[in-house]
Amino acid sequence: MGELRAFWQEEDGVAVVEIVLILLVLIALVLVFKQQITKILKTLMSKVSKQSNSV
Repeated sequence: MGELRAFWQEEDGVAVVEIVLILLVLIALVLVFKQQITKILKTLMSKVSKQSNSV
């Protein structure tokens, strides 16, 4: 009976499930906003490139 109670109170698996769910949400957001993220990064890199040439 004590083993069953210990198994029921163990929460290690819950943390793993939470991390997996958070990762899935982040991946889904990246996939949804992929074009916007790519556009922002291209703009930033072009600005960095232009400003590095002036130094």
